[in-house]
Amino acid sequence: MTDDNIYTNDGTITLKKKRAKRSKTGNWKACPFILGNECCERLAYYGMSTNLVNYLSDRLGQGSVRASTNVSNWSGTCYATPLLGAFLADAYFGRYWTIASFSIIYFFGMTLLTLSASLKVLQPHCDTDGCQPSSAQTTVTFVALYMIALGTGGIKPCVSSFGADQFDESDVKERKKKSSFFNWFYLSINIGALFASSVLVWIQMNVGWGWGFGVPAVAMAIAVVFFFSGSSLYRIQKPSGSPFVRLTQVVIASFRKINVKVPKDKSLLFETTDAESQIVGSRKLEHTDKLRFFDKAAVETDSDRGKTSNNPWKLCTVTQVEELKSILGLLPVWASGIIFAAVYSQMSTMFVLQGNTMDQHIGPNFKIPSASLSIFDTLSVIFWAPVYERIIIPLVRRYTHHERGFTQLQRMGIGLLISLFSMMAAAGLEVFRLDYVKKNNLYDDETIPISIFWQVPQYFLIGCAEVFTFIGQLEFFYDQAPDAMRSLCSALSLTTIALGNYLSTLLVTVVAKVTTKNGKPGWIADNLNEGHLDYFFALLAVLSLLNLVVYVFIAKCYTYKKVSGYPN
Repeated sequence: MTDDNIYTNDGTITLKKKRAKRSKTGNWKACPFILGNECCERLAYYGMSTNLVNYLSDRLGQGSVRASTNVSNWSGTCYATPLLGAFLADAYFGRYWTIASFSIIYFFGMTLLTLSASLKVLQPHCDTDGCQPSSAQTTVTFVALYMIALGTGGIKPCVSSFGADQFDESDVKERKKKSSFFNWFYLSINIGALFASSVLVWIQMNVGWGWGFGVPAVAMAIAVVFFFSGSSLYRIQKPSGSPFVRLTQVVIASFRKINVKVPKDKSLLFETTDAESQIVGSRKLEHTDKLRFFDKAAVETDSDRGKTSNNPWKLCTVTQVEELKSILGLLPVWASGIIFAAVYSQMSTMFVLQGNTMDQHIGPNFKIPSASLSIFDTLSVIFWAPVYERIIIPLVRRYTHHERGFTQLQRMGIGLLISLFSMMAAAGLEVFRLDYVKKNNLYDDETIPISIFWQVPQYFLIGCAEVFTFIGQLEFFYDQAPDAMRSLCSALSLTTIALGNYLSTLLVTVVAKVTTKNGKPGWIADNLNEGHLDYFFALLAVLSLLNLVVYVFIAKCYTYKKVSGYPN
């Protein structure tokens, strides 16, 4: 048996720094530990975040607007810190050690949050007039929350890419399994979220916040154990040095040679003669005609030829130039996900506040917390993920003849369309709800006798949209990323969620300021029966429609990358 059959060809090694064997490492045998880790980590995250707007409102005495913006800002930070984690993973530590170290920070943050809700000295004083937390108690809570945000920064950009690393792209069978991995990965996220949005939210609202945050903290501890348990089976990609340095080198070299002409024969551009790329862990990238200005960085001048080794600040390889082109080419697709993320963020803010105003009873004695309605988003994902994998792909493949049925960009676009219908459903329900309030003069009532289960369609539609857009986005950014920048590009895809949350905060802040002039209650009033939340949902629907139109144009212009050779 040849080495190509015994060992992987994608440059992966074991934790002991030996070349990875196909039969003893990676593939689906390593994935249960990664999926188990992700399931427990997501249970911890959603168990704490799903109902966070109610915790800030009830226990920290924050109004609807302030609690909503604080949750959106924190959630946005959870999706911005992955840029730090991705940089450390790609440049220095590798994905394994980045996940391991940041998981510990995450666990300490969860533990501190549990203590802040359990110890009397850290709990705010509450009476019939509400809760009055001290500045120190509020500070401890937010320190814990932002420790968690930092912890997620090392896990989120690495764990999906680390799972995909277990499949060798040079092997046809393993490459097909890798594509399926992203569907199962997202399914594991939602299995964790299912327990969080049902059982944990009920515990928080009926047993206590100490227990409600304590269980997620235990789940995070289990996630850490899961991850380390599979260490001997993992295939590990070697860190390749700072991706930001390589990108900057191309820009600097291009401007240094601004007056140099690029040869018509692109084979004359500088590239290593070896089969492997100069960049550790990366295959060579073929030249493309887009963004041709940066080709100047790969033009060899007489002074370059006279040197025994090239200065990367003056002369870059074609692969290095194409890395920069790939990143810049991803940015328009990346930007088109921001509006979708803003829509998605409504589940943890405005959907919860809308549900608070509706009848939450199931039968005479049981009351379902409004935050638990996100379970229908989770159930939607759990339903649609295998349906997409087992039914939609084979069916669509008959007509498109594409290996995955839809292309990744087509899949994402379908999700953007479905998210538009979700906002229309939310706006329609709010119109109906406010009409009932008006007809029955119930402005002063906290809740009205309309079942909270009328919210199910908007949650279910967002879940369906996630299967198309978020899973498609995970696969797209991993596949289209340069090999040595996969953590960075995974983080880049996650920052759309960060910016979506920040956009939601901006929209809420602007809408609140503009619509509360002259003493008016505004669209997002503390008493939503006096507001017009339907206008806010309609605004998001219009933005989603405009975003979809722009996305279609972007998708038509995008060129998929081409690679050659295997990483060293």
